Amino acid sequence: MSSDPWGRVDETGTVYVRTADGEQVVGSWQAGSPDEALAYFERKYEGLVVEIGLLEKRVKTTDLSAKDAQAAIDHIREQVDAHHAVGDLDALRVRLDKLTELVEARREERKAQRAKQSDEARKAKEALVAEAEELSQSDQWRAAGERLRALVDTWKGLPRLDRKSDDELWHRFSHARSAFSKRRKQHFAQLDAQREEARRIKERLVAEAEALSNSTDWGATAARYRELMAEWKAAGRAQREHEDDLWNRFRGAQDVFFAARSSVFAERDAEQAENLKLKEELAEEAEKLLPITDLKASRAAFRTINERWEAIGHVPRDARPKVEGRMHAVERALQEAEEAEWRRSNPEARARAEGLTGQLQAAVDKLRGQIEQARTQGNNAKADKLERELEGRQALLDQALKGLQEFGG
Repeated sequence: MSSDPWGRVDETGTVYVRTADGEQVVGSWQAGSPDEALAYFERKYEGLVVEIGLLEKRVKTTDLSAKDAQAAIDHIREQVDAHHAVGDLDALRVRLDKLTELVEARREERKAQRAKQSDEARKAKEALVAEAEELSQSDQWRAAGERLRALVDTWKGLPRLDRKSDDELWHRFSHARSAFSKRRKQHFAQLDAQREEARRIKERLVAEAEALSNSTDWGATAARYRELMAEWKAAGRAQREHEDDLWNRFRGAQDVFFAARSSVFAERDAEQAENLKLKEELAEEAEKLLPITDLKASRAAFRTINERWEAIGHVPRDARPKVEGRMHAVERALQEAEEAEWRRSNPEARARAEGLTGQLQAAVDKLRGQIEQARTQGNNAKADKLERELEGRQALLDQALKGLQEFGG
């Protein structure tokens, strides 16, 4: 019989291993000596030691899944429990138990990590859904559309949740995108309709603008062009491919008209400037008639000047009041001279003026006598009243005397 600290071989060739639960049969050996039998089964034990060591290293240093690790542990444990090796099998079981604990700890750690990642993914997807639902009501069509596409890419990069939660969030996310797309489609359809209507309006405006471009009714046509411009702005923009062409035609028609008007106005302004110069010369000639000394000669001279004045065309509007005012001043002087001459040569008017002056003078003299009498009698109140009446009569008398002087009296 042969033995070592962990096993023995009896005389029948049966190999035993010592364990905490007592000796266990390892197997039967008939092919050689007992020492060879123990050496063979000790090598099998060393193989188990190496296998456990490798498994411990894989569990600690690689991302071996808990399921695969546990399957490997169970496989080795079956070999240990089968007692087909000679060595400290109890120590191997302790190592396997510790390794099982490590695998389970890793399993819980990964489970917690997956739960954390799932929670983070849920929050991330909920945030994407909330943003997408907010964007679904946006009118910033390009920016919102680009952002929604970016959100889809972000969504695809996130881990999946449980089927129910993931499907519910995706349904909300997809619905928000669809709602935005529907609103954008409706908006651009409406915009296309508006632009088509704007194109029709602007084509009509262009046609009228082109028809007016050769008009010489400067004031009315310029006013109509201003109205057409207001209508153009109110019409909104047509499609891009039509807008520029329509505007160029519209603006070109106006340019033709206003260029022609500017040319005519420039000629008119030059003519009116020359007319102003001529009228200023006539006004200066008329002013030399002042003061009026020979009414008949002055009247004849002014008539000649005025005939030449009327033959001259318009002057610039802003200069008209001043130059015409100079002629009117000479004309008024002639009229005043004629009125004065008429009064001097009208006997009836002179007689009426002398009669009125005499009556007023008598009334003034009478009032003065009454005032003096009232003062003498001490009736100051009556005197004050009569003096106020005297002031009015005296003013009338002064005016009548002045008129009488105009008759040369």
